[in-house]
Amino acid sequence: MKIEIDALGVRELDALLAAAEKRRTVLARRRPLAAVREDLIAFAASQGYAIEELVGTPSASTPRSAAAPARKRKRAKAAVKYRDPDNRRNTWSGRGRMPRWLAEKTRRGQNAADFLIPGLARPTAKKSAPIGQRTVFKHA
Repeated sequence: MKIEIDALGVRELDALLAAAEKRRTVLARRRPLAAVREDLIAFAASQGYAIEELVGTPSASTPRSAAAPARKRKRAKAAVKYRDPDNRRNTWSGRGRMPRWLAEKTRRGQNAADFLIPGLARPTAKKSAPIGQRTVFKHA
């Protein structure tokens, strides 16, 4: 949230300062989150419950079980291979769908290899076996 202080009058500045002081006192009185979490876990255990039963989510202090679903790993950032000479901000790493700017230029008859960054990149490999097409032919 950004506030234009230069545009505020004296009354508005006083109201803003009062609201900030009020919020500051509220935050100063609060206990740290970690201490409150530990107290809740201890209270649930004293009553015979696990915190997961009461809240429905695993607590931060309990380790993840082996039955939990594995998270999908992100691929590492790839280096840029292609660059648009008309707009240097248009780049492509060769992964995923071809970007609109490159698809447009290839539709107009240019080759994607024309946009390779010299000295840094080699063309992206084509798929060796297109889906739905025969790869083995019988000779009669």
